[in-house]
Amino acid sequence: MVGIITIILFIVLVLVRTFMLRKQGIEAMEFGKKDKKDFLILPFALFYFYLIVAHTFHLPTIKGQELFQIEGLFWWLGALACLTAFLFFLWTMISFQKSFRVGLIENTDQGLITTGAFAVSRNPIYVSFAIMLIGQFLMYPSWILLLYVFIATSRFHQQVLKEEKFLVQQYGEEFNAYCKKVRRYF
Repeated sequence: MVGIITIILFIVLVLVRTFMLRKQGIEAMEFGKKDKKDFLILPFALFYFYLIVAHTFHLPTIKGQELFQIEGLFWWLGALACLTAFLFFLWTMISFQKSFRVGLIENTDQGLITTGAFAVSRNPIYVSFAIMLIGQFLMYPSWILLLYVFIATSRFHQQVLKEEKFLVQQYGEEFNAYCKKVRRYF
């Protein structure tokens, strides 16, 4: 149940933040507007969510995917990782202030955010997602979830590189100086 709740809380936080910003006249959702390939993420995300639900409620799923029998310790470590991911994600959403955006949107009104979670990691949202995926793998160890961990972290890294190019264009030397002080991930 922890795996399902974590995913739902992540989604709810993004939707609430997006709604709150919209009420302030800020359009924070750019997903799929510039690149229609963004929508290819949805079927993979839905399948992932189904796998977590299936593991939790013992629903039909792909046979033979379990890598090893989980012991109590692995499950608890996974649950702790999910909780940590959620708390770090929440801190990140608070740290964003009014700068939160889904997608690459020019946003220089508030300047470069370098405080809060961004003083620890330049990409705390991606770190949160990666920790959540690892936690869920520890709770439900299957080769499919392990594959998701590797593919998702690879995609996160590609997106981070794209965002860094964007931020260099937007903030120039200020972003370069920030990069020298704060690590890309941790």
